[in-house]
Amino acid sequence: MSQWQGPARIVRRPNLTLVELTFIAGKIERTTLFGRPAREETVDETHRILYYRPHSIFGLARWSQTAFGSVVSRLDVLRTTAPGEPYVLLPFVRPGVQILLRLDGSAKVERVKKLIDEIWSLGVDPADAAPDYWFHVGNRLAADQEPRGYSKARHAVWKLRQRLAP
Repeated sequence: MSQWQGPARIVRRPNLTLVELTFIAGKIERTTLFGRPAREETVDETHRILYYRPHSIFGLARWSQTAFGSVVSRLDVLRTTAPGEPYVLLPFVRPGVQILLRLDGSAKVERVKKLIDEIWSLGVDPADAAPDYWFHVGNRLAADQEPRGYSKARHAVWKLRQRLAP
């Protein structure tokens, strides 16, 4: 069993955003729910590193537990930035990202996981969903309101907006 060497082991790839993932059953889970990494490295049986191209969208779930119960239950939908664009610092993500959705608490996290499953059921990868949809979900849940579902029509409009944008 190899020892995790931490940040010194990580090789920075220009223009790529690095995401460190950990899975230790029953203790720590940092995993992606969706997204298309450009590259993936396995450090050891419990640690992986994913690299994303600029403007990639992915879902990051973070969960940890102690003997007394769950300590952290968090879900973020993130968009990577290009060099020179502003970004927010997050643990285990370098250099940083734009936050489209950030939720704490197992009830809200489970609700968004269901929304992600609904998007998949439409035949749409959640990484391709309109970024403003993730803002909508976060705002509605923050106001203790039910978010509207994603639809094929909304997705078609988003695709059209992408083609028309300069």
